[in-house]
Amino acid sequence: MPHNILVADDDPHIREIICFALEKAGMKALGVADGAAALQAVERRAPDLIVLDIGMPEMDGLEVCRRLRQRSDVPVLFLSARDEEIDRILGLEMGGDDYVTKPFSPRELVARVNVILRRARPGSQEEADDRQFAHGKLTLVPASHAACFDGKPLILTAIEFAILKGFLARPQHVLGRDAVKANAYQSNIHVSERTVDSHIRNIRAKLAAVGCLDAIATVHGVGFRLGRCGG
Repeated sequence: MPHNILVADDDPHIREIICFALEKAGMKALGVADGAAALQAVERRAPDLIVLDIGMPEMDGLEVCRRLRQRSDVPVLFLSARDEEIDRILGLEMGGDDYVTKPFSPRELVARVNVILRRARPGSQEEADDRQFAHGKLTLVPASHAACFDGKPLILTAIEFAILKGFLARPQHVLGRDAVKANAYQSNIHVSERTVDSHIRNIRAKLAAVGCLDAIATVHGVGFRLGRCGG
């Protein structure tokens, strides 16, 4: 079955370009022009992923995502006309999976969509085994996309889950930003260091909220290392 993608952007030309690229890649795409219409479309039929413009009038993409996260964990790929760090951080901290800046390559956007869909789909070929990853009080079960700390569930986006899984797979290693990116994205996708840092910051915040204050340590000038995860 083809994936159903919802595209929310107030620019009809951009909507058309994105929908065409997604459909050419074998997906079904529905375009809407504003945030209210996006929320209504999700209520009618939950999509597999939403491409969501931040800069829509009346209800912007950040507010749409905030409302969605009250009842849904549908993956979100943000679009923005501005490459400003505050937009990127806010989008990721509100539960976005990735961030693309306009102007963008339709081919790269489709590639990022495919990465998120693959990460978000339990039971995919790369996660078909029944392995569990445990370190301290932190546990990840990739086959069911489940994560918990000391018995408390963690709500992670697909990209955050993939990054954390990469750390648990090599708990004694220091991972540079390139290694962190490789765990979450295809090698032919450009991801800025700021995006990696935003994901790490978000993972730390989510773990701190359930009592894990030593999740990921920064090794200055090198990268990141998994902490004790002991509370």
